[in-house]
Amino acid sequence: MNINSDNFSGQDEININADENLSGTEHLNDPVEENQLEALKAELAESKDKYLRLAAEFDNFRRRTRKEREEFAQIANKDIVLALLEVLDDVDRANGALEASNDEKLKEGVALIFNKLKNTLQSKGLKSMETVGNDFDPDLHEALTEAPAPSKDLVGKVIDEIVKGYYLNDKIIRHAKVVVGK
Repeated sequence: MNINSDNFSGQDEININADENLSGTEHLNDPVEENQLEALKAELAESKDKYLRLAAEFDNFRRRTRKEREEFAQIANKDIVLALLEVLDDVDRANGALEASNDEKLKEGVALIFNKLKNTLQSKGLKSMETVGNDFDPDLHEALTEAPAPSKDLVGKVIDEIVKGYYLNDKIIRHAKVVVGK
C-alpha cells in the first residue's frame, strides 16, 4: 500500500476514499470541476428555497388552525345560546308585562331572574343589537313589514323591533325582525 504523498514515497498507496466507495458516496477529496460546483450551488440554493417555503407554509398552517380553533371555541355554544334566546325573549316579555302590575315583590323577583339570565349570557359573549332608530341594514335586519314613518327623518330606518337580534362574540346569531319606515 502506497500513500500518495511526498513524505511517504515508495510505500503502498492508501485509498483514503475507501469508506466512501463502499457506501456509494462520491469521492470527497477528488477535485471538483467548475460546472459541478455551479450545479451543487444551484442545488443548494434550490434546497434552501424549498426549506424556506416549507417553513413558511407550516407557519401559515399553524396560524390558520389556531385561528380556526379560537373561532370554534367562541361559537361552540351557539346552539345552546340560540335555544336560550327564546327563554330570554319570554322573560323580557314577562318583565314588560309586569311593569303594569302593582305587585312590587313579583316585579323585583322577575327582574332578578331576568338580569341573572341576561348577565350570564352576556358573560358568554352574547350581545343584543340596537336597532330602533338606526338605518335599515339587510345584513343585520329582517324586514317583516313597512309602515308609514312618524317623521321624515325616520324614512328608511327601523321604527319598531318585533324580535330582538343578537351577536355571539361579534358574529350574528339571530337577525332582528323589524318594521321599516316608508
